[in-house]
Amino acid sequence: MDLRAYTRQYAKQDNRLASLSYFGTFAVYFTTLALAIAHVDRWYVLLPAGVVFAFAAVRLYVLQHDCGHHSLFETRAQNELAGHVLSPFTFAPFEVMKQNHNLHHGGIGNLEHRETGEIHTMTLREWNAAGFWTRLHYRLYRNPFVLIPAGALFTYFIRYRWPKNTMRFGWKGVVAHNLSIVALLAGLWWIAGPTGLWVWLIFSFLGGMLGVFLVYLQHNFEDTYWDRRPDLDPQLAALQGSSALDFGWWFDLAVACITLHDIHHFNARIPSYRLRACHYNLPPDYAPRRIKFPEAVAALNLKLWDEEAKRLVPFPKTRAPQGQPQAG
Repeated sequence: MDLRAYTRQYAKQDNRLASLSYFGTFAVYFTTLALAIAHVDRWYVLLPAGVVFAFAAVRLYVLQHDCGHHSLFETRAQNELAGHVLSPFTFAPFEVMKQNHNLHHGGIGNLEHRETGEIHTMTLREWNAAGFWTRLHYRLYRNPFVLIPAGALFTYFIRYRWPKNTMRFGWKGVVAHNLSIVALLAGLWWIAGPTGLWVWLIFSFLGGMLGVFLVYLQHNFEDTYWDRRPDLDPQLAALQGSSALDFGWWFDLAVACITLHDIHHFNARIPSYRLRACHYNLPPDYAPRRIKFPEAVAALNLKLWDEEAKRLVPFPKTRAPQGQPQAG
């Protein structure tokens, strides 16, 4: 099967579907935020409205990610405009996010360019050679109770205020983006007061944690793919090194199919509203392994890439002798 030819038939943008996805997500975002603020004293309204708001916030980020690939709308200009409009709501400055994400696509699966990934992964050999403080820092970093909440706070509320490569890809846009966030929050304060701001903050933080969890699962699972040049295979890096999560149709809809990351990395021109059809209509000779929720949670225990076994493994129970990488 010519997989590239197969996926190209789904790499077609449709402004009607794009607009439905884009403006529909904004409608859910604002409606559920208003509901949560208006019923802050009624937990049975506040909680479900807040959770749906958090998912809508994640979905807006995924749509901005689509705009960065120029895959949501039909023209480059439409995608650029839509991506910049989304920036204050996703807390991600569009141009720098777009360029850094393209670097991530170019470095997928490459052990020699792990700096392009969202979550750092050490090899088992590096772990065994590391000193006490390096290992302690990495243990804390990869602990899900640190990685997910602290990662959400750091990434969305701190790092994106001045993301990596800002000077390379445009500091003026980042400054303008930060000022637009100040204006957005000031407007929310003016309309709904401190209560509205706190509701927005709490459930935006929930959305950030969901986003970090999904970003982790995109490339951190047992039989993912890492290698070094010249042996690095870009097609394997895209398809085997990226996950396909099977959390159900409703979940895919809620997060704009960012769960189907293998096909996305293989062909980033496929819009999110066609990813599910492309993935689930794959011919029989390409049968992707889909990760269900229990396995996804278990993947949080995988910390190191074992270059000999070619799989992600937990921390070793004991320190291996030098030159003998082992995982427990």
